[in-house]
Amino acid sequence: MEFIIEEGKCLNKETSTLILPALSIGNVGQLAVDLLVSSTRAERIGYLDDPYILPCVGNDAYGPTPCGELALPLEAYDSRNNGVALVQQRSPVVKGMMVEFARNLADFAVATGMNHVLVLSSLEFMRLQKIDTSSGMQIFYLSSTNTDGTDDCCERLGWKKWQEYNPDQRSWKYLSSLAEGNARQEDNLPFEDEPEDEDYYPSLPFAALFSCFKAKGIKVTCLLCYCSEGDNTPEAFSLAEATSKLLGLSIDNSHGEGGKWLTPFSWRTVYGPPPDLSMF
Repeated sequence: MEFIIEEGKCLNKETSTLILPALSIGNVGQLAVDLLVSSTRAERIGYLDDPYILPCVGNDAYGPTPCGELALPLEAYDSRNNGVALVQQRSPVVKGMMVEFARNLADFAVATGMNHVLVLSSLEFMRLQKIDTSSGMQIFYLSSTNTDGTDDCCERLGWKKWQEYNPDQRSWKYLSSLAEGNARQEDNLPFEDEPEDEDYYPSLPFAALFSCFKAKGIKVTCLLCYCSEGDNTPEAFSLAEATSKLLGLSIDNSHGEGGKWLTPFSWRTVYGPPPDLSMF
């Protein structure tokens, strides 16, 4: 993975926290990063070129008018007043190459001096084992701070540790071995012909990212929420708000839209135009 910095720009030397999405159902992590980039007035400083991510190109996602500035698959942003960097991922990883991609991102984090990585992702609502109807949308976390995935800071914020994480389960152990370079992905799994439900979550992108950052000795926190396909902007707002609370981000409220968060210009068409009312 190559980090190409735009002319005249640089990453703040004091930046030590990296925020990035893990692609999953509803693209909630990407939408949350969109909100964070837009609302913190983060500046794009460059992009990442990686052989394991599919190419794509589009117009500027944040500008109020089409200015001709291209949006690329992996872009790096710097929010100097918050001391955080953000990476936005706009296209999927080549099939079967997620661990290699996660390793490259971990190498990038080490090379740029990051000591904390925050991964934002969603999970399939149909797999939620226990639904708590006493409160609104729930945020779950997974941290590398302790072996069992717990973190005191996240607990103080009222979040629950994601209970599906079991570092002693066979798929999680195998993923850790891959991340640490002690196994090869082309090696045949002894249980590949008989996968169980507990093997599902370690196969997701956030799990590969978590394992690879952890293997590099970087503190990594995953913020997770359950959702279904559809308009997932409420989940994106929840993940962005949770990120702001955890990191104490300073959000720019000067945009005059009457709310805390500044929605990107590209969101105006993300779910298509409103329905033609004449049909009713």
